[in-house]
Amino acid sequence: MTNPSVRIENDGTAVSFVGVRRTFGAVNALDGLDLDVAPGELVALLGPSGCGKTTALRILAGFDQPDSGQVLVGGADAAGLPANRRDMGMVFQSYSLFPTMSAQDNVAFGLRLRGRSERGHGRLARARELLDLVGLADHVAKFPHQLSGGQQQRVALARALAIAPRVLLLDEPLSALDAKVRYQLREEIRRIQLDLGVTTLLVTHDQEEALAIADRVAVMRAGRLEQCAPPSEVYRRPATPFVAEFVGTMNHIPAVAVDRGTVRVGEQTLACDGEWPGTGPVTVLARPEAVLVREGVDGDTVVTAATFYGASTRLRLARPDGAELLADVASHRGGALTPGARVHVSLLDRPVLLA
Repeated sequence: MTNPSVRIENDGTAVSFVGVRRTFGAVNALDGLDLDVAPGELVALLGPSGCGKTTALRILAGFDQPDSGQVLVGGADAAGLPANRRDMGMVFQSYSLFPTMSAQDNVAFGLRLRGRSERGHGRLARARELLDLVGLADHVAKFPHQLSGGQQQRVALARALAIAPRVLLLDEPLSALDAKVRYQLREEIRRIQLDLGVTTLLVTHDQEEALAIADRVAVMRAGRLEQCAPPSEVYRRPATPFVAEFVGTMNHIPAVAVDRGTVRVGEQTLACDGEWPGTGPVTVLARPEAVLVREGVDGDTVVTAATFYGASTRLRLARPDGAELLADVASHRGGALTPGARVHVSLLDRPVLLA
């Protein structure tokens, strides 16, 4: 449980990007970005390299300036405010700790710069509270070289929180860690963010990370926002084919457009989202878990490969028309669904997306 004396001294601050543009030569890093982050919300910026997510974070932090548009923090335009006056805490991919300072002194450093003394409830006491918050109460006197990578990143997080930031900025904070530590620390970051109620913007290329901890995921492409919605909506109802392809895995399935909003896939008729081309051949997108597989020696589809992932097994399927499908099934069924097995295939009865 969070120490009640460890708090962010506000109730969360709203952040807005309004028509923000930033170019580097001929490259539009941000092409009219509009994004609102509610007080206390955690929004993950997700997208491929070069999509503009880090540029957006740097502009919000004050490390870069937009060519046009506004960045509003708490309803006020942040234009012209230097980074050290924006009251933002930032955690980078590299831990950026001072090697000659203990964990406690690293966390207290920002407070010392802000003139907080050791009188009363001083900066070192505050540092100890924050290290306790991130699970490092027994490591306050250790130096960075005596800490693991995950522990060093916890110190960096505590240091960012020590100044009671209005906004917490996380720039790929977990990408340098191994998978198990990354999982544990992302859960800690979410717990702390919820407990403290600090508005947070996370930049990541890790889809699982974004979907696991964000209130909303903002998927970016070429400096523009493709979709910003809760993780389940981004995954289940992607707004564009790009979002569908980028987040998770998609099957491309031949189909026939019957009428507006309806397609026929094999013997099934399904509702369909997306721009409508009229009637005729189309391609629809469907997740592997939406592909239903039923055993049957008279099936017209053949299992060509099976990859075990623990609780689930991913099947690679060859259709008689030459199309290849991926299907995720519970692993307890995997014994019968081995390469060479013949199966019947259908899709879950829910809207699919046109490619």
